Amino acid sequence: MNVSLFITCISDAMYPNVGKAVVRMLRRYGCKVDFPQDQVCCGQPAYNSGYHEDTKKAAKQLIRAFEKSEYVVAPSGSCVSMVRHHYPNLFAADPEWRGKAQALADKMFEFSEFMVRVLGITQVEAEYEGIATYHCSCHMTRGLGVVSEPIQLVQGIDKLKYVDLPYKNDCCGFGGTFAVKMHDISGEMVDEKAKHIIETGANILLGSDMACLMNIEGRLRRLGHDVKAYHVAELLDEGVRRYESKRAGSLK
Repeated sequence: MNVSLFITCISDAMYPNVGKAVVRMLRRYGCKVDFPQDQVCCGQPAYNSGYHEDTKKAAKQLIRAFEKSEYVVAPSGSCVSMVRHHYPNLFAADPEWRGKAQALADKMFEFSEFMVRVLGITQVEAEYEGIATYHCSCHMTRGLGVVSEPIQLVQGIDKLKYVDLPYKNDCCGFGGTFAVKMHDISGEMVDEKAKHIIETGANILLGSDMACLMNIEGRLRRLGHDVKAYHVAELLDEGVRRYESKRAGSLK
């Protein structure tokens, strides 16, 4: 199965290890992964701010970049939701690009969604000791309808205790430009999210959108709490490596 990685802006600029973890996990399950060098931002910040013509420029370049891809996988429910739901509407009146936009939307998947729904992987052989909880990001939950898949994958990690997060579907307050334009409200929202995470006693915060995790982890640190945030792919990848290292040692 041929898969192209769509790294997304925040992972490319600030969390490259997330992309590496996605690639390693996909390759472990038989996927041939490539990385089109001419990919760009999906255009969501501009789109959400009302600059739809500017969004089209970015969207056309992204469509070109993945035109020959069989599947496209991204470590972000937010960016995938943008492509899947808004690209076809963005080009609804454009006969030349409407079909191309729909083609990309049809073959683009969020990481855990692809693992479970396409590859059929619901549990990996992995080990990671700790207490983890999971934040459901807004676009992934409401836009893609992907909720149980990432939780299902992490619950299968040996020695990892999973604790359900109270009000896990509530927004963390980031929302891209929302956090800038309405920072007071955004701050109250992330404070509430941080409070619920602390209540769980977890030392690991998991999620599927690094913008959310960056926002929440940053607030937790400022409140004096040492909770480490991981993308689901990162923890799975590290858990698999720990399991394989332990197994290799026991076979000697």
